[in-house]
Amino acid sequence: MSKKNSIQKALPVFFTFYVMGFVDIVGVATGYIKLEFQLSDTLTQMLTMMIFVWFAVLSIPVGVFQDKKGKKNTVNLGIILTGIGMLIPLVWYSYYGMLCSFIFLGIGNTIIQVSANPLMQDVSSADKLSRNLTLSQFVKAIAGMLGPVIAAFCAVRFGNWTYIYWVYLAISIVSVLWLSSTKIEETKDTKRASISGALKLLADKRVALLVLGTFLMVGFDVGMNTNIVNYMKTQFAVSQEEASIGISVYFAALMIGRFLSAIVLNWISSNKMFIYCTVLSVTSLVLLFFMSSPVTGQIAIFCIGLFSASLFPLIFATGLRYLPQRANEVSGLMIMSVCGGAIIPPVIGILNDTFGLMTGMILLLACLIYVVCLSLYAYSRY
Repeated sequence: MSKKNSIQKALPVFFTFYVMGFVDIVGVATGYIKLEFQLSDTLTQMLTMMIFVWFAVLSIPVGVFQDKKGKKNTVNLGIILTGIGMLIPLVWYSYYGMLCSFIFLGIGNTIIQVSANPLMQDVSSADKLSRNLTLSQFVKAIAGMLGPVIAAFCAVRFGNWTYIYWVYLAISIVSVLWLSSTKIEETKDTKRASISGALKLLADKRVALLVLGTFLMVGFDVGMNTNIVNYMKTQFAVSQEEASIGISVYFAALMIGRFLSAIVLNWISSNKMFIYCTVLSVTSLVLLFFMSSPVTGQIAIFCIGLFSASLFPLIFATGLRYLPQRANEVSGLMIMSVCGGAIIPPVIGILNDTFGLMTGMILLLACLIYVVCLSLYAYSRY
C-alpha cells in the first residue's frame, strides 16, 4: 500500500474516532441534567452507568459479529446507533428521554470502540500502530474538548444546550457516508472468533492484567470527567459555568497529550512511554489535592489530562501486539473492560454522598496506582 493510499484509507477511520468521542458529552450533560432535574450524586452517576454498562454486555459478542460481518460494516452500525442516540434528546428531553439517549449512545459507542481499533490496525503498518492508536485518541479528545464549548454556545446563543445534538447527528451522517465509500482490505484472524475463545484468553495472566488495566483506566477517565465540576464547586466555591471550564481544560489536555505522545512515540519505545506517563499522572493527581485556588486547580487538572492522555491506547496497543493473530477477540475483551466507566463513577458517587468528596478522589488515585504497577510489569514482559 502506497503512503498516499494509506493516508486516504486512514482518514475516514480516524474520523470515526471523533464520533467515538461523542460519549464524552456525558460529563457536561450530567452537569446540566443534575441541575435541571435536581438529582443526587448517586442518581446522576447512574446516568453514566447507562452508557458504559454496554461495554461489559456487548463487547465480546460484537467482536464475534465483526469477525463474520467485517470491521468496517460493524463500525458503521455503531455510528448509526450513535446517531439515533443524538436524535432522542431533540424530540424527547426529559430524565427518561436522556436515559434512552445514553443507552443508544452506549451501545453505539461500544460497537465503534470494538471495531474501530482493529480497523485502524488494517490501515497502519506494524511499527506505526501504537502511534496511530494514540493519534486516534487525540482525535477523540478533540470531540471531548469541544463538547462543553459547543453546549455552552448553544445554551447562550439559542437558550438550549441540547442543540449540540444537531451538530453531533450531522457529523455521524458524514462519518457513515465517508467510511462507506472507502475501500479497506481487512485482515482476518487466524482462528475463528468466538465468545468462549475470547473468555478463555483471560486465563492468560498477561491478557488478564491488561484487561484490568483498561477497566481501571477508563473508570479513572470517566470518573475525572464526571466529577471535575463537583470537585471545583466544592473545593473552590465557583459557579456551575466556571466549574464546567475544568472539563474543557481536562479534554484540551487530553487532546494535546495524545498529539504529543504520537510524536514522541516515533523516538522512544511505548513501554518507556507507559512508565513515564503513569508516574507523572499520579504525581499530578496528588498535587490537585493540595491546590488552593481555581486557577491552580485547573493547572493540576490540565497536568492530569496531559500525562494520562495516552495510557488507554498504550495498554490497548500492548494487547494487540501481544496477540496480533487474535485481534478481534483481544479487542472485544479490552473494550469489554471499558465497563469500568459504568462501575467506578457510581462507586465514586456513593462514596461522595456517604463519606465526602475526597474519598471518591482517593478511589481515582487507587486506579492510577494500579496502572503504574502495570506499566512496570509491562516493561519487561510484553
